[in-house]
Amino acid sequence: MCCGLAAVLGMLVHVQVTDQTVGAARSRALARLTQATRAYEAGARLPRRTGVDLPGLPERLRELAEDGQRGTMVGTAGPRPAMWAAGPADGGRALAAQVDYAQGADIIAGLDRAILWSSALAIGATLFVGTFAVTRVTRRLQDTAQVARRISAGDLDARVADPRAADRARPQDEVAAVAGALDTMAATLQGKLLTEQRFTADVAHELRTPLTGLHAAAELLPPGRPTELVRDRVAALRTLTEDLLEISRLDTRRERLELGSERLVPLAERVVRACGARTEVRVVRDTRVETDRRRLERVLGNLVANAHRHGRGPVMLTVDGPRVTVRDHGDGYPDYLLAHGPQRFRTESGGKGHGLGLTIALGQSEVLGARLEFANAPGGGAVAVLTLPERVRSAADDGSEVPRPRPRASPRPRPDCRS
Repeated sequence: MCCGLAAVLGMLVHVQVTDQTVGAARSRALARLTQATRAYEAGARLPRRTGVDLPGLPERLRELAEDGQRGTMVGTAGPRPAMWAAGPADGGRALAAQVDYAQGADIIAGLDRAILWSSALAIGATLFVGTFAVTRVTRRLQDTAQVARRISAGDLDARVADPRAADRARPQDEVAAVAGALDTMAATLQGKLLTEQRFTADVAHELRTPLTGLHAAAELLPPGRPTELVRDRVAALRTLTEDLLEISRLDTRRERLELGSERLVPLAERVVRACGARTEVRVVRDTRVETDRRRLERVLGNLVANAHRHGRGPVMLTVDGPRVTVRDHGDGYPDYLLAHGPQRFRTESGGKGHGLGLTIALGQSEVLGARLEFANAPGGGAVAVLTLPERVRSAADDGSEVPRPRPRASPRPRPDCRS
């Protein structure tokens, strides 16, 4: 806006001064032509710088005079600019007069230079100040956007902490308002999530004691079909309680790894045997990775169990270096899972759901530093791909392990096969 305003003002000043300068020169030229016309008609001597068919008269002005009309035009008289005026004379000739226009041209040229310099100076100053001001605003907006991305990634401790938003006595601008609203939203969301996590952990913890007693009582029941049903339901409740406790630990992000060097193929075979269901293990390339064995067994066990429970056979587990793929040949993952990831206790209209198994698998893979991706195969079936961090040595190496410090571990998930 400042650049446009400077340009418009410069053009207006240029046009106004040019009109005044040209108008004054035209008036003097016409006055001299009038004097020359009177002298010519009276047969007297013509004034200075007037005459019939003067050399240097612009051709267009000569033609206008020969047609019996009067006019003026800016031209040159030798090397200097001049204002010409011409009118008709006897014999179809042109009576012309000229006045010096050098001073007026110099005035316009000087004005144009002043306008250009002042406009350039004003535009430069405006751009400098504007860039400085906008850079401060955009930097604060970028900081706010970065904090918003951290919050969306799960870091609820992230805050913008804009000084303007914290100090109510300072002038509040739009960026401070956005930053304050984002911090308030993050704090509220964090409080609600912590309340939910505490509630989930407390409920699961309180359920463990009566379930333990119920399990012991079920073991004392006489053999029979009713006893089997009771024991099965008690086992399902214990599994759900343990899953809830594990989910609460994953939500608090307090899990600690117990690292060790493991070969993937024997580990995958142990997981398949623990699941009991028929699963084909394919080996493209074995490798040794630095990981937490029990957590990795839990992830693979949940993926295999989910494939058997919600998909159809054959179920295949493929080991290709640090990349482990579990595929079934069922209907595939639902659209919501592919778009948003596993959701707890999500149930579709047909009664199908995915419980906590995939949610726990995804949480444990994040603890391991691995990447778990879900997709549907082109030929049908669900595909879960677990990509572990880079291996420390291949299985063809001598098998010796480099000792590494092991951090203190939190309660570890059991290596059973649950969905």
